[in-house]
Amino acid sequence: MPFFRRMEETAQRPVEEKPEPLAELRKAIAEARLPEHARQAVTKELERLDKTDPSVAEYSVGYNWVQFVLALPWNAATPDNLDLARAERVLNEDHFGLSRVKERVLEHLAASIMVSSRPRRVLVVDDERIALDNMAYVLGKDGHEVLTAENGRQAMEVLARTECDLVITDLKMNQMDGLELLERLKAASPQTELILVTGFATVDTAVNALKKGAAHYLPKPLNLDVLRSVSRDILDAKAKSRVARGPILCFSGPPGTGKTSIGRGVAAALGRKFIRLSMAGLRDEAELRGHRRTYVGAMPGRILAELKRAEVNNPVFMLDEVDKIGKDFRGDPASVLLEVLDPEQNRRFLDYYLDMPFDLSGVMFITTANVVEELPRPLYDRMEAIPFQSYTPLEKRRIARDYIAPRQMHGAGLRTKDLSFTDAALDTVIDGYTREAGLRNLDREIGSLCRKVDLQVLAGKLRLPASLDAAEVTALLGPPRFRPEAAARADAVGVATGLVYSEYGGQILFIETARMAGGGGLMLTGSLGEVLKESAQTALSYIRSRAGELGIAPNFFKECDIHVHIPAGAIPKDGPSAGVTIAVALVSLLSDRPARSDVAMTGEMTLSGRLLPVGGLREKLLAAQRAGVMTVVLPKANEIEWRVLDEDVRQAVRVVFAETAIEAIKEALQP
Repeated sequence: MPFFRRMEETAQRPVEEKPEPLAELRKAIAEARLPEHARQAVTKELERLDKTDPSVAEYSVGYNWVQFVLALPWNAATPDNLDLARAERVLNEDHFGLSRVKERVLEHLAASIMVSSRPRRVLVVDDERIALDNMAYVLGKDGHEVLTAENGRQAMEVLARTECDLVITDLKMNQMDGLELLERLKAASPQTELILVTGFATVDTAVNALKKGAAHYLPKPLNLDVLRSVSRDILDAKAKSRVARGPILCFSGPPGTGKTSIGRGVAAALGRKFIRLSMAGLRDEAELRGHRRTYVGAMPGRILAELKRAEVNNPVFMLDEVDKIGKDFRGDPASVLLEVLDPEQNRRFLDYYLDMPFDLSGVMFITTANVVEELPRPLYDRMEAIPFQSYTPLEKRRIARDYIAPRQMHGAGLRTKDLSFTDAALDTVIDGYTREAGLRNLDREIGSLCRKVDLQVLAGKLRLPASLDAAEVTALLGPPRFRPEAAARADAVGVATGLVYSEYGGQILFIETARMAGGGGLMLTGSLGEVLKESAQTALSYIRSRAGELGIAPNFFKECDIHVHIPAGAIPKDGPSAGVTIAVALVSLLSDRPARSDVAMTGEMTLSGRLLPVGGLREKLLAAQRAGVMTVVLPKANEIEWRVLDEDVRQAVRVVFAETAIEAIKEALQP
């Protein structure tokens, strides 16, 4: 029968050998340079997979885990470019201004370069001259600075005069043996590593030496290649830990001031890869630490996943917007960062999916935040804040002409010689169409101008090359969206102009007051915080105690109610720096003297009328300039800080320093 014949033919064919699904993993494990604890873990998992049916879910979970472990960059690193002049050139190529920020970054890089280029000093101790010379010779060929001693007593004398990174000593020596030298070394210099070499190798001796703090134990006859390899690994790990112990940089400042781009510049200057991870809105700590493999669909955390994607273990890793991390029932991501950003802990970072320590000490972490005060205190203590300040109008004009305009013209299909902007045109865009501390809106408006020029050219209404002036900018972009608030407002009774600093830079605000018949009530509106409410109470009490000196009827408060309002009621406001502004507005109201609209002020006021220093001075002065304010009243205690500001910031407005509220009132009110 044909059916049986076909069955017989099928049975006679040789069975094709199926390739073993784990063979490639075994080969990859053998070739990978895994740490010993990782090699043991994947070998154990592979043995378990070998006994597991491939059709069950646990098989694929284990298989994927082994692949993930093998894909991690356990030993892959990019060599640092230790050329400080190149680093400065790279930072200046793409970033104008920010001189203080660049200086701080270069200081950090200089410290890393000094640590990395520091000579590695090795002390070799052995009472056999030939062995001593051989070890000193091979270590010297590796570029180490080698010192020698013939016994433990001589070694301690050398260590008393010179700091060494590594000591390599024989066990059996005259006067002082290797174990006694180890004990004295760890007592005198715990950071110095020691390798013990002996021809009397026993398990007990090795265990005893390692318990006392020895970094490694090598038997005789000594393999010099093994000695070189072990010494190099120990010294590399020590140098790596010294570099990693530098502070974690935290770039803080308003949006659009160049925090992320400076981070990219640091990576380019060092020759490292760059990773950016946004922390804004992150609420589940498993996003950073991963899920345990027992869960269905478990995945590693974002930190190890990004390192796997980068394929190196020493990138520049930017944690963006760390001040906007959330917290709920799923955990606290900020607590994970306490481990990640701590040099003492991140050498053994534990991702729940990986379930074994991974060394993050080679990663250069940089964080960014708009308001560092919103960071948890333990997290903030692990970082060094580098403030990014607002750009001045002159800096914005220079950046717009040299950086933004050429890039936007290229994106719009225009050549740099096709289109140009006059200074007045750029000033019109900066003052009339943007109101920001950074450059993002300026970038968008110049891009919009370039696209509108494209439309005009294609419609035959404009011929290239062209130069845009202020009037043409207004014709293309429409009426200006912003105008100087203070310059457009007339002097008024009971209304004073204040200066504040927020996460978006400096801003002005108007404090409005009114009085009506009543019995001594004080109403405060405008979404005011507790500190701001107390500032208003302090200002009113000061005025009541000095009513005669200020030309106000002593019993004014018995016959009226006073209402203090700060516009933009939907926006929460708080802080002590509006105290003097509230006092000026109230004195203006109660004495019926108009407050000058071209004068703005800032300062915390005490009950006795003294003015205390405030922060955000540079941003507040730039905000006053943008608003058309001519004079700014500052506390006398801020004068030293004002004198170190850039010349263009100090010349932006006229500054008057006041020690008391009386001096500020005289300057701000009309006679």
